[in-house]
Amino acid sequence: MTALAWTEVFSSALGESARQVASLPDEVTLECDAPQLIAVATALRDHPQLGFDTLVDLCGVDYLHYGRSEWKTFSATGSGFSRGVDRRAAGLPAPVAEGEGCEPGRRFAVVAHLLSVRLNRRLRLRVFCPDNDEPMVDSLVGVWAAANWFEREAFDLFGILFRGHPDLRRILTDYGFIGHPFRKDFPLIGNVEVRYDPQKQRVVYEPVSIEPRTLVPRVIRRDNRYDPALIGRPDSDTKAAG
Repeated sequence: MTALAWTEVFSSALGESARQVASLPDEVTLECDAPQLIAVATALRDHPQLGFDTLVDLCGVDYLHYGRSEWKTFSATGSGFSRGVDRRAAGLPAPVAEGEGCEPGRRFAVVAHLLSVRLNRRLRLRVFCPDNDEPMVDSLVGVWAAANWFEREAFDLFGILFRGHPDLRRILTDYGFIGHPFRKDFPLIGNVEVRYDPQKQRVVYEPVSIEPRTLVPRVIRRDNRYDPALIGRPDSDTKAAG
């Protein structure tokens, strides 16, 4: 089935509840609004011309400052390091100021990768959480049971809530962990570090001992030709000294 034929099938099966978004030529990505998620997912699974009966993966995405901010390298930010895109030529907005976020309802998204075993077709389904402060969408466990642990992972790492999940709790981080480590505003060095204390004979939590540093590569080369003591001397003397 050609890409055009797939587009017609999606239009007939989903109507205006989902829309196709730009992706690679050999990939298909659909996006729907949060209130339509369960209806769209059910149609993708049950429609005879689609039959996406397998959930391969589900993950969260944090679009905070996506495509708008400079790389954060402390003192080097805004001084030559960028995303390699001419924003004016590409029609992109200017970099956001420090402390500003993305548009309402466009920060957190849930992405599901689906497989139709019968038709040997793959599909990506994306839905944005309407609230940036308390991201929440409906759980897909009722449509694909395999979403259970994937949604727990998205909750643990991104703080995305799944309405109707039967057992929504952390799955990767430790007991009592504070925060969600895959969020873009979570510190790279974390908040605490753990180690085994031989005196207490247990694992203890301590403040992070790593000092933040600027992640800008520096290449330092030493060349005798630029030694201040050799500047202005004849070439023969310079070569002899080197």
